[in-house]
Amino acid sequence: MSRALCPNTEAPPCPPPYIRAWNEVNNPLPLRAITGPSRTRHHPLALAVPPWLETGATSKAFDFCARIRRLSADIVARSEPLGHIDVASVLFAVTQARGHRQHGLQARVTPLRCRDGSLTRCRDGAVCQVQRYFVGNREMLYVLTFCLPRFQNQDFDDKFVTLFHELYHISPLFNGDLRRHDGRCAIHTRSKRGFDEHMAHLARAYLAGGADPGLHAFLRLNFAQLQERHREVVGVVVPRPKLIPIAARNRS
Repeated sequence: MSRALCPNTEAPPCPPPYIRAWNEVNNPLPLRAITGPSRTRHHPLALAVPPWLETGATSKAFDFCARIRRLSADIVARSEPLGHIDVASVLFAVTQARGHRQHGLQARVTPLRCRDGSLTRCRDGAVCQVQRYFVGNREMLYVLTFCLPRFQNQDFDDKFVTLFHELYHISPLFNGDLRRHDGRCAIHTRSKRGFDEHMAHLARAYLAGGADPGLHAFLRLNFAQLQERHREVVGVVVPRPKLIPIAARNRS
């Protein structure tokens, strides 16, 4: 319920919904077109795409989330360290990059549970419950979001390292929490360089282990090339999940 629909305009703002749900019949996941920097001009040869790089029907918009989901499903099936992931319970999404800088957010994984898979946690002295996301009859446990066009404009190797990096953050228990390491740097370990080298090793092992080139061909293109070939690049855009004070939820 939006603030405008609250019966008493002087009352506190209505809290966000405890559950967000989408389905294919009357409330599909919202697809949005992602735009590239309009001021950038590319030489026609820079936009040329080798015909053997398969990216789907050129008469249709390129659905980034559908393609990255297919690739991720193959990765977790072939990479033992990621075999605990059930891609059907991961919501793949995109966000529009703000500005034209290449440095900044490339991707992020957002857990839909708190520590150890709990639905609640204390924040500022209040017990809060994380929003729950459903697609059809299945509850999502993670939202994996890619920042476009920035992610797609990385080098091929860097895109793979980024993808493995985010998938590796998912808890081995697949309980909605993140993978946690010993020590102060519980999420990324003490050495980011060492972490990324490990992800690069996993990515190389996947590529050398018989991976289907057709599944990752789109990662060999930059955003402008995808846009030139398909005219439009689209992806699922959903709000980031929120922690809702339980008292506020009970008032709703």
